[in-house]
Amino acid sequence: MNQELIGKFIASERHSKGLTQEELANKLGISDRAVSKWERGINIPDASLMMELSSMFGITVNELLSGRRFDNSEYMKEAESNLIELQKVNEEQTKKLLMLEMVIGFIVTISFLTTIFTIIFVDMIMPIRIILFLIGLAIFIVGISYCILIEQVAGYYECNKCHERYVPTYKQVLFAMHNGRTRYMKCPKCHKYSWNKKVIK
Repeated sequence: MNQELIGKFIASERHSKGLTQEELANKLGISDRAVSKWERGINIPDASLMMELSSMFGITVNELLSGRRFDNSEYMKEAESNLIELQKVNEEQTKKLLMLEMVIGFIVTISFLTTIFTIIFVDMIMPIRIILFLIGLAIFIVGISYCILIEQVAGYYECNKCHERYVPTYKQVLFAMHNGRTRYMKCPKCHKYSWNKKVIK
């Protein structure tokens, strides 16, 4: 998947529709900076926007991902190739998100522990101790909440019983017992509780 080629194709289709970057962005409900990044080959549109963008240009998602229009004989070959590439991009983004989760979790935990040690071992008046504790606790709660959100949306969980892959609710992830990236949850398909492991694909 050639991001630069896709970017040039988006710019070409936008020009053919007589739209500015800002006008296209407004139609899609995004910033013109995002459109600029697409056209410069820095990013590609999110999956959630691809259908709308393709429909607006009168092209298929397959053509959008190929960075050109093509006839029916080429369609299936290109579609398969684009699906594989899109899956790879998705997997890479998921891996980055899960790495970000680990980094955030580590930082907020160390930060909270440092705050606790400071409160215990440094001589200070009680109101300052309370304020420091509340600040440290707030940072910890926000950080861990964000980590749980990433854990929920990045990749899938696979049921240990029926092997269904699904995205659990935030509440399920929050309250599930866990061992690393394996959580004890109820599968939405077979409705059985088991240790469901995190998978990327």
